[in-house]
Amino acid sequence: MAIIQNTNTRSADYNAHLDIPRPGHADLTAEIKYGGYADMRGGGHFSGRLTAPIAIAGGIALQMLKEKGIEVFAHIRSVHGVEGKAPCYRESDLPALRSVAGKPFPAFDDDAGEKMQAEIDKAREEADSVGGIIEVSAMGLPAGLGSPMFSRLEGKMAHAVFGIPAIRGIEFGNGFEATLLYGSENNDAFLYENGTAKTETNRCGGTLGGITTGMPFVYRVGIKPTPSIGKEQKSISLSKKTETPVSVHGRHDPCIVPRAVPVMEAVTALVLLDTLFDHEMIWKNGE
Repeated sequence: MAIIQNTNTRSADYNAHLDIPRPGHADLTAEIKYGGYADMRGGGHFSGRLTAPIAIAGGIALQMLKEKGIEVFAHIRSVHGVEGKAPCYRESDLPALRSVAGKPFPAFDDDAGEKMQAEIDKAREEADSVGGIIEVSAMGLPAGLGSPMFSRLEGKMAHAVFGIPAIRGIEFGNGFEATLLYGSENNDAFLYENGTAKTETNRCGGTLGGITTGMPFVYRVGIKPTPSIGKEQKSISLSKKTETPVSVHGRHDPCIVPRAVPVMEAVTALVLLDTLFDHEMIWKNGE
């Protein structure tokens, strides 16, 4: 059992937006769908704070996966176009990947991380916000997890990941970059390593046909800029049916990407553990 105590609340900050929806938020669609019964406060249905229980459950899943030799990592790959170097996802990268969790700013590339923080500070000074990309990986996954079609690992992961507010896109392996390559450039050649079939490269991101190859599982998510900003924007009054300006007050991050890093690890761990249980159950039952 887990209890999250939250006594530092300021619900009054959200009162004005019951009538004046915040651009970029679900205020308008929630009003249309639920007719005033949606909770638009900071802990409501559409809040990123609802990822807190996911982080708790995911933390347990991470420990269970580690007992099986599987580790999950996430780091900030870019913020507002400032991009850092990516790991090669080899054994030699493991110490650096493990160290990301202990950093004040969870970027794999520290030099780029400083520039990313400068972009965030610039947005804060302008009462604005920025988004970015988080790269997620799982090391030590066995080959054979997942199934084709509707139970493919990428599909299960995408379904879970889009339950996190502010996620706008997901790509696996080299993702959309694959559209720029010839098949001969994009394909991963096969080889044997100590008697085990491997791929020479990992452009597929560790899955083929929705099934793990035994190589590192790698994907990235795009996170939009924080929609709550102090800069004045155009909106409407629902009660008066008129246009009106709005600026959002209260406690809001100019970039939510750093906060999303442990959430991405948690969600990934939950999906992988569920997939692993399915795999073990199938083989146990001889199906």
